[in-house]
Amino acid sequence: MKTYRIGILGATGMVGQRLITLLSGHPWFKINVLAAGGSSAGLTYQDVVKERWKMASPIPDTICAMKVFDAQKDASAIAASVDFVFCAVDLPADEIRALEEHYAKLECPVVSNNSAHRMTPDVPMIIPEINACHNAIIPYQRRRLKTNRGFVAAKPNCSLQSFVPALHALRGFGINKVLACTYQAISGAGKNFDSWPEMNDNIIPFIGGEEEKSQTEPLKIWGELVIDRSGYSGIITHAAAPSVTAQCIRVPVLDGHMAAVFASFDKKPPFDKIVHLWSEYEGEAQRLKLPSAPKKFLHYFEEDSYPQTRLHRNLENGMAISIGRLRGDTQYDIKFVSLSHNTVRGAAGGALLLAELLCAQGWI
Repeated sequence: MKTYRIGILGATGMVGQRLITLLSGHPWFKINVLAAGGSSAGLTYQDVVKERWKMASPIPDTICAMKVFDAQKDASAIAASVDFVFCAVDLPADEIRALEEHYAKLECPVVSNNSAHRMTPDVPMIIPEINACHNAIIPYQRRRLKTNRGFVAAKPNCSLQSFVPALHALRGFGINKVLACTYQAISGAGKNFDSWPEMNDNIIPFIGGEEEKSQTEPLKIWGELVIDRSGYSGIITHAAAPSVTAQCIRVPVLDGHMAAVFASFDKKPPFDKIVHLWSEYEGEAQRLKLPSAPKKFLHYFEEDSYPQTRLHRNLENGMAISIGRLRGDTQYDIKFVSLSHNTVRGAAGGALLLAELLCAQGWI
């Protein structure tokens, strides 16, 4: 596999920092450019971040002295010096959409961690183990953008990783109704306990936009690629079922989103069959043996008190999904809990795995 030169737009934020740690020593990708807002441009990365570095490990030595570019003003120079960029900028949605399409039109593929383009009909929104086939929409997006190489691909919202994979393995039984309550870590807001002391000994029963994303994004992930009769344009349609309702709550946990999930089926599967499907499930990321892919995607625990956030969020380097407490319910067919690491699998690691998939499939 060739070595790809990559850039990180939004390199100073929580997701950008996590990307830097995950890319340290990556076998395919080498960080060539770091970019952020205009106030950081021209400074070294270490000078910009200083006390704002939130990762447990220190800033890699190879990154400290790198100059930070302006993600907007320096776009042409950045696009010319990399093979693709990760985008994790903190801007209003309309500005993010414009920025990502600008890079695409500069013939620079964009792997987005942002929500701005997730509902764009010809932008693939990918969990590599679930809907890798949706990347086949890319030629039709390129046609719309009038590009040869550039495009935008997005990863879904971080909270989806905690429950959608477990449900996906059971779709053969016709899931018709889902209720998901997610209990989300403070790092999902780009915070830790030092920067958000109000979260100590506290729960906030509202996270702006999370419930809408949790209810709509799974339907695009489970949707189909549809090409118009002329063969000129294509979109990803949303699945008609299941109906999904969600409640999203911020809890005093640093990392790790947990979900309490309830589901009903057209044909209720037996519990032993469910556990077997979870245990044996693998997706395209495993078949392609992508560098960041967990060897085992879904892990089911028989112990009543598992999974636990502190014990299991880092399972398989934070890229696996932990599931437990499968049982019946009085209103739904089944209920269970599931857990994912929100800044690894749910954010930076999910974007990294998507980039590996795009490269392995030949889109980059």
